[in-house]
Amino acid sequence: MGQCGITSSKTVLVFLNLIFWAAAGILCYVGATVFITYDDYDHFFEDFYTLVPAVIIIAVGTLLFIIGLIGCCATIRESRCGLAIFVIILLLVFITEVMVVVLGYIFRAKVEKGVNRSIREVYNGYNGTHPDAGSRAIDYVQRQLRCCGIRNYSDWENTDWFKETKNNSVPLSCCKAALSNCTGSLTHPTDLYSEGCEALVVKKLQDIMMYVIWAALAFAAVQLLGMLCACIVLCRRSRDPAYELLIIGGTYA
Repeated sequence: MGQCGITSSKTVLVFLNLIFWAAAGILCYVGATVFITYDDYDHFFEDFYTLVPAVIIIAVGTLLFIIGLIGCCATIRESRCGLAIFVIILLLVFITEVMVVVLGYIFRAKVEKGVNRSIREVYNGYNGTHPDAGSRAIDYVQRQLRCCGIRNYSDWENTDWFKETKNNSVPLSCCKAALSNCTGSLTHPTDLYSEGCEALVVKKLQDIMMYVIWAALAFAAVQLLGMLCACIVLCRRSRDPAYELLIIGGTYA
């Protein structure tokens, strides 16, 4: 019965190492998504500390690939030293992922204040020309999130661009995508997106941060199982004289 348990632990451990390789790719993808999203919305949120969890999670993903390689070799060869190193590295990564979760929650709470501080300045600087980075950012966000203005389309009336153009219109990016004849005129408010962009930008950034948090939590749980299996193998190998290697040619190092 005990031997069956140890064999199961070793089999699960080999399988988990394969999962670690997949996890490495997924974590790097999640981290890269945060960077891409930040690049799209950086004019509305200029605090770089929100990228800290993304940097950490990409580093963890890279390390997980190495961990998977070490774990596979240590498990198949059943090296006591290799398994011990494997457990120690997994423990350090586990602690790091817990830090990512904590930082994610802290920075997620700061997103709303950061957006509130920046968004009015960005809208006031809108000039409607394509080469202007701030103007491109506003048009991109309004089209992508299907919103208009800060809280609604009437916010455009307070901008310098609106006062200078004097045509009682908002940018064409406020027009509903299904309407081809929309001119952005405030005399036809039904042609415009009614929801403001501020709340949607905040939600978008907070959702991205939640992806980081859930990814870190999920793979922290997998790593915890990996550490448990490795510890079982190590303990049984040290105490059980009838211990059997997973494959012939294993090492007792």
